[in-house]
Amino acid sequence: MRLRRTLPTLAASVALAATATACGSSGGGTGGSTTQDLKGQSLTVAAVWSGTEQENFKKVLDVFTAKTGATVSYTSTGDNLSTVVGSKIEGNDPMDVVMVAQPGVIKQFADKGWLAPLSPAVTDTAKKNYAGIWSSLGTVNGTQYGLYFKAADKSTVWYNPTAFQNAGIQPPTTFDDLLKAGRTLSDSGTPAFSVAGQAGWPLTDWFENIYLSQAGPELYDKLTKHEIPWTDPSVGKALTTLGKVFGDRQLVAGGGQGALQTDFPTSVQQVFGPQPKAAMTYEGDFVGGVIASELKKQVGTDAKVFPFPAVDGGKAPVMGAGDAAVVLKGAKHPEAAQKLVEFLAGPEAAAVWAKAGGFISPNKAVDPSVYPDDTTRQFAKSVIDAGDAFRFDMSDQAPAAFGGTAGQGEWKDLQDFLANPSDVQGAAAKLEADAAKAYKG
Repeated sequence: MRLRRTLPTLAASVALAATATACGSSGGGTGGSTTQDLKGQSLTVAAVWSGTEQENFKKVLDVFTAKTGATVSYTSTGDNLSTVVGSKIEGNDPMDVVMVAQPGVIKQFADKGWLAPLSPAVTDTAKKNYAGIWSSLGTVNGTQYGLYFKAADKSTVWYNPTAFQNAGIQPPTTFDDLLKAGRTLSDSGTPAFSVAGQAGWPLTDWFENIYLSQAGPELYDKLTKHEIPWTDPSVGKALTTLGKVFGDRQLVAGGGQGALQTDFPTSVQQVFGPQPKAAMTYEGDFVGGVIASELKKQVGTDAKVFPFPAVDGGKAPVMGAGDAAVVLKGAKHPEAAQKLVEFLAGPEAAAVWAKAGGFISPNKAVDPSVYPDDTTRQFAKSVIDAGDAFRFDMSDQAPAAFGGTAGQGEWKDLQDFLANPSDVQGAAAKLEADAAKAYKG
C-alpha cells in the first residue's frame, strides 16, 4: 500500500456538546435528532489514521455515539490496511466499517467479495450532498460500496511570502508565468522549488497536475485506466513540460540529484524553516500540517498558497485524494454500520472534524464557516466548486505495483526522469513497460 499523503494539521479543541447540535440533519436516521436507537450495539471501525487525525476522527465517532447510543471502537492499521483487513476477514472477525483511501483498493475488496453494498439511505444522501464523481469513485460494476468522507486538494503550490516580496513577484496563474517567476526568484538569490523526490510519490503528483491541465480530463481518465499507453504523445508532451522544471538547476534547489535526496518533510522545511533554501514547494493541502505542527509557522501569514497554474491554455487542475467508508460483509451489526456511513454522508459529521482542523470535505452541504481559517476554506471551496471536474490521484487508482510502491513502477521511473529529464522518450517507454506489466497482472 502506498505511503499516506495526509498529515496532521492544527488540532483545535472541539466542545462535544456544541458539535452534536451544530449542524443540520444528514438526511437520514442519524441526522439532527438524538434517537438512541442503536443503544447496546458495538461497532468496530478501522482506518490508517493515527495521532491527530485519529483523535479528530474519534471526535466524529463520539458524536455518532451520543446521537445513536452505539459504542464505537477504533483501530489504526497504519499503512498495512489491506493486510489487516484481510487477516480479520480470514479469521472470521471482520471490522464493521473501514476507511479506504484508494479507489483501486475499494475495487480490490469488492472483487474479493469483502464489501456490502451501501444502503439506499446512504446512496440517496450521497446524491443529495456530493458531486457525482465522488459516488462513482466508490462504485464497482454499478454498485456503490464506498462513501468518500474526507478529501485532499493536491493542486496547491505553497510559497514563502517573504521570498516573493523580495523578488517583487505575485503568485502566477499560468505555468509559463510560474517558470518566469521561478527564474526571477533565482535571480534574487533564492532557488524556486524544493522538490521532494526521495519517495517518488510527489513526482507522480507533479506529473498528474500538468497532465490533467494540458491533456484534459478525458485523456486523464483514459491514461488512469491504461486505455491509452504511456507512450501516447500527450504523455511525452506533459513530461517535456515537467522537464522544464526538473531540468533547470535555477528552478530546483540542489538540482535533480539534490531533489532525489529530499524527502517530503524536508521539502517543506527548506521553504519555511529558519534558513530557507527555496521559495516554493509543490504538494497538497496537507503541507499546512507540517508548517503548523512541525515548523510552528502560521499558515496564511508565514506560509501562503496558490492553485497549481493552468498549462498551455488548459483549465487549472483540481486533483486530489480522499478517504471513503466501506461496510464489510459479515459485520456483526450491519444495520448500525450502514447508519454510521449514513451519518458520515451528512454535513454534521464533517463539521466536527472541520472545526478541529486538518480536514476538508467533498460534501457541498457543509457550511464553509465551520473551517478554522481562510486557507482551509479555500481548499474546500476548490474541491466543491470543481464538481465533476475534480479528478482523483491517478497513481492511487493504478495497481500498487505501478502507482504505489517505492523503488519500482511510476515512482522509480519518474525518479529516473528527475535525474535525466532530457530523456522524455526513454521515460515514456519505461512507464509504459511497467504499466503494461502491472495492469496485466
